[in-house]
Amino acid sequence: MEIGVRWAGSCVVMLLLSAGCSDEEAEGSSRGGFGGPPLVVTKVATVRSIADIVEAIGTTQANESVTVTAKVTDSIRHVRFDDGDFVREGDVLVELTNEEQTALLQEEEAGREDAQNQYDRLKDLLEQRSIPVSDVDEARARLAAAEARYQATVARLDDRLIRAPFTGLLGFREVSAGTLITPGTPITTLDDISVIKLDFALPEVHLGVVHPGLSLTAASAAFPGRSFAASVRTVGSRVNPVTRAVTVRAHIDNPDALLRPGMLMTVKLTTASRNALMVPETALVQRGMETFVYAVTDGRAVMTTIDLGIRRDGWAEARAGITPGQEVVAEGVMKVRDGGPVRRAGQVGANPGAAPRGSAGSG
Repeated sequence: MEIGVRWAGSCVVMLLLSAGCSDEEAEGSSRGGFGGPPLVVTKVATVRSIADIVEAIGTTQANESVTVTAKVTDSIRHVRFDDGDFVREGDVLVELTNEEQTALLQEEEAGREDAQNQYDRLKDLLEQRSIPVSDVDEARARLAAAEARYQATVARLDDRLIRAPFTGLLGFREVSAGTLITPGTPITTLDDISVIKLDFALPEVHLGVVHPGLSLTAASAAFPGRSFAASVRTVGSRVNPVTRAVTVRAHIDNPDALLRPGMLMTVKLTTASRNALMVPETALVQRGMETFVYAVTDGRAVMTTIDLGIRRDGWAEARAGITPGQEVVAEGVMKVRDGGPVRRAGQVGANPGAAPRGSAGSG
């Protein structure tokens, strides 16, 4: 009998406790406590102006580039440059031995003067009608031949002075005084890097928007955080039938000589600007090949399929599926269920950390 009374009393206590817990859970739910809808941050889908950017990889070349060589076979008498020198067009880089040519030049100069004197004397005699005209003509021909031989010797002597064909930056010196060189022997390299040519390939689908004068930017790993302005100079006349790409050449002004031939650069080409509906990238939910966002309508999150476009600076283009001004869940996506209620951060009463009734400080 006593056992039965104790069992009945225990049941009454358990029922009272259950009722109290249910009241607290219901109150907590109504207050937005632990059992309420998930707390999320929403953002508005906004129309923004964006630019279509095409990226490519390019290789730099010098504006002008040549390997300096000799025209004749001879030994070097004097080298007038050092590695990496900056030279002007016409500067003498190397002198070859020229004693024989100097002697020949003196001989030809003497012969030219003698032919000139003979011509002058015969010309005076012709004016006095002392000689026939044919003698003067022969003297004039001898003078012209002597002048030609003299000029040829001057040219051969000049060939022994190896000059810079244009203004630029020299490479490493490959010869020394006394070296016997022949035509084709490399002496050094010379590059004009005041302007850098940048060659890169673009898919043929961009042929309609790429044209000479189009601006672009280029970047190199050698200069982090720095971009170089460039402009398209030439679009290749042929499309590669294997890669279906066309070669484009751009020019970069290089007054500080920072860029060098052979560098790898990343090219960003802006082809067009347009308006696009953008949502935060954090709002995207990927399932298989489809992309979704949770659109908030009347306090509920509705999973909505979108047509995803480009991504730019933390935002993604929604080509279809939502409309401008529509709210989407930007933070807290993993807590949301399709069709379920949500609480926006900042709403009155949306405090998931509120202390439950009966805790310290409740009075």
